[in-house]
Amino acid sequence: MVTTEYLADPAELAAWLPVDKEDPKLLGALTAASRRFRGAVRHRVSLVDGDTVVLDGRGGESVLLPAAPVVDVTSLLLDGEELAEGTAFAWSRDGFLRRLGGCWPDRLRCIQVTYDHGFAEIPEDIQEVVIDQARTMFRVQPGVQTIQAGGESITYGAQAAVGVTAQWSAMVEKYQLNRGDRA
Repeated sequence: MVTTEYLADPAELAAWLPVDKEDPKLLGALTAASRRFRGAVRHRVSLVDGDTVVLDGRGGESVLLPAAPVVDVTSLLLDGEELAEGTAFAWSRDGFLRRLGGCWPDRLRCIQVTYDHGFAEIPEDIQEVVIDQARTMFRVQPGVQTIQAGGESITYGAQAAVGVTAQWSAMVEKYQLNRGDRA
């Protein structure tokens, strides 16, 4: 997925750093932090209108859409036939599609869904960890834990060496989808 959308405001990041909000290194760090967060949570996070996906039926009452929060389901086709919301299926903000009055077939690629998902405004807790990660990426040279020049030295904390903070991990856990498919 290629995207140039940031999950936080470059001006807010610039307020933490001694550079302009248009600085290429600042924008690069913000892009990298946004990509890292999207990759960790396994969905785009920001609002996507009209996304179409094809899902496998598993013979149960519910299937899970690959991204959330779900804002609207505009179309659902089962084996090419349109199903009516409220009588044939229902959906939840968390991404569940429930078959009303029965089960989904146990067949591959039989459900086609067009839906809107993500956040129109990125939640503040996501913005905060993305800015924190971008600040670290901006300041830390990869693989360097201590820098010394003359009588001055700077040592970066363990989170810089490891790559994430406890706060980052908590936000990834909070917004991550489809956790059950990892063994």
